[in-house]
Parts: sequence; C-alpha cells; structure tokens
Amino acid sequence: MGYSIPMTSSDDALHASGSPYQAAGSLAGRTILISGGSRGIGLAIALRAARDGANIVLLAKTGEPHPKLEGTVHTAAGQLVEAGGQALPLVGDVRRDEDVAGAVAAAVDRFGGIDVVINNASAIDLSTTDAVDMKKYDLMQDINVRGTFLLSKLALPALRASAQGHILTLSPPLNLDPSWAGKHLAYTMAKYGMSLTTLGLAEELKADGIRVNSLWPCTLIDTAAIRNMPRGESMVLAARAPQIMADAAHAVLTGSNLAAGAAASGNFYTDEQVLTAAGVTDFRPYSLGAPEGQLVPDIFL
Repeated sequence: MGYSIPMTSSDDALHASGSPYQAAGSLAGRTILISGGSRGIGLAIALRAARDGANIVLLAKTGEPHPKLEGTVHTAAGQLVEAGGQALPLVGDVRRDEDVAGAVAAAVDRFGGIDVVINNASAIDLSTTDAVDMKKYDLMQDINVRGTFLLSKLALPALRASAQGHILTLSPPLNLDPSWAGKHLAYTMAKYGMSLTTLGLAEELKADGIRVNSLWPCTLIDTAAIRNMPRGESMVLAARAPQIMADAAHAVLTGSNLAAGAAASGNFYTDEQVLTAAGVTDFRPYSLGAPEGQLVPDIFL
C-alpha cells in the first residue's frame, strides 16, 4: 500500500520547527529504505527526510499496535505523508531474508530505485555474560549484525544505480577500550558488528561511489524503548529529543557537514560532531530540560 501527497516547499523542507540546524541541502525526491522506522529515532529521521519531500520505505515488524510501544508502520507512514513525503509501509522482519528482499524489490518497483539505506533496527540487552539469556543474544546478533549486513547487501544493486548511493547505520565508533566489552559483552559485540559492516563496506564499495557511514548520539535519546526500561522515565529527563539524530542524519545524507577535502565515506560520526560541522552552536533546544552538563552520556564513547 502506498501513500503520497505533493512535496513541501523548499523553505519548509530546509527548516525544522524549533531546530537550530539549518540544512545546506535537501533530500527531495530521494528514496530512503529504513529498517525499524515505526517509532523513535528511526521515525524522527524519516520525518525529517519527509519534510524535504523524500520517498520513505519503512520496513518494520509492528503492523498492529504494541501493548507498550506507541505507533505502527502504518501510523508512521501517515505521519510521513502529513510531513510532506511519500511513504511505503511494509510489515517485515530484517531477520527474514524474504522480507528484506521483498522490501528492496518493493522500493524499486514503487519509486524506481533506492538512494539511501538506513540501518536503524536494533535490539538491546545490557546484561552481563552470566545474566544474558541466549535467546536475547541470538536476537541481538540476528537483528543488529545480520540484519544490517543483509539489508545493505541486498540493496547494493539499487544503490550502485543511484547517483547518490548512501548506507547510514546507527552504530557507535569502534572503541576498543576494554570497559565497553566488559560492561555488556553481548550487546557490545552486536553493535560493533554493525560498525564493522560500515568499516568493511566503506572500503569494499570505494570504486562504486557508494558512501557508507555510521552515526551515534553523544547523549541518551528519549525513546519509548528507553522509557520502558527500568528507571527509564527518570532517565529520559536527562536525555535529548530524537530530533538531534534526525538533524544529524539529514546533514550526513545531504553532505551539509562536509568541509572541503573531508572524507565522505567510512566515518563514525557523533550527532554533535556532525551538527557542529553543519553550523550548530547551541544544542540546548534538543534537550528535554536538563542543563547541558547534566545530560546522560551515551555508551561506547
């Protein structure tokens, strides 16, 4: 099922309400395939692209309302249309080869190609090795590592055909400080597997002109998944809104953060790094109210 309405004006597309980020480029007309974009950071990124008039293909598991998490792939698609984009909602699981292959084929069939793949789907469990359930271990490996690899792999022919092919994965810098493996080894392995995909594909695809980058927040981000964790409601009071990641992703995908001579591929960006390079000097509008010095830092940095 597809959704479409006319594109927004260029002025509406470049300026998000209340955001300190002013884009130097637009995603108008580009087709973006994103995994797990029915809520949270993924939906925020999709909404920012939709305001430019982008075509968004959402691949997410939530086709029916979740008892604890707000939003489905269909309600998300409706929001994207209201924001000014076109949307193709697809109920599917990045762990299933046929679902991912079907999403790639549907994107090409509906919009004529794929310009951007965003690997957003991810599972989290911060348990120690003694405590982690092996089903959770397998889930994180299947969604985070295999899902990222699979979606990127199957989209390569379409990305090669695009003049602006880009793979953006929401994963951290490869920080080999032993503390991160020692705190939550299973999750660290799964997130670093996503980052290794960025490292490897950036090198492998150099000759194809496909940019491959990772993006990670400097602070905790307010999402429903975090709110549902133990002490989550209090934790997010010292978090930033998902809009900071949406603006940072937009800057990376449009090249608004790139100075002359900067490498366009193979980067492990943080949101603050990207937005500073794009001209943002005051990050307070992204906060939920806590002073900048009291925000909770994210892990892996």
